[in-house]
Amino acid sequence: MKVALGAAQELEKEGISAEVIDLRTIRPLDWHTILESVKKTNRLVIVEEQWPYASVSSEISYRIQKEGFDYLDAPIRRITAADAPLHYAPNLVAAALPDVARTVKLVKEVMYQTK
Repeated sequence: MKVALGAAQELEKEGISAEVIDLRTIRPLDWHTILESVKKTNRLVIVEEQWPYASVSSEISYRIQKEGFDYLDAPIRRITAADAPLHYAPNLVAAALPDVARTVKLVKEVMYQTK
């Protein structure tokens, strides 16, 4: 929040008003507040101290482009931590990667087949 609020203060000096949202929690995600802000500002910049891949900002970006795309006047931008490799446990990787059943289900959804 310090970074976002500091940036908003600097932008205000240049006549640019920025609305800052402190989500506080990501589960549940305050989706309504984010969408209402995009409706009002027609822009979205996400500041996050997480890696960019599979992060909260990627989820927010996805949901905005899915449900609020018509309100955007510019591309969504994210400011995140550097995308650097870290050690991981093989069992956690297996649980996180797509599997056949989930992939098939998703393909059926995008093909508008519910079976």
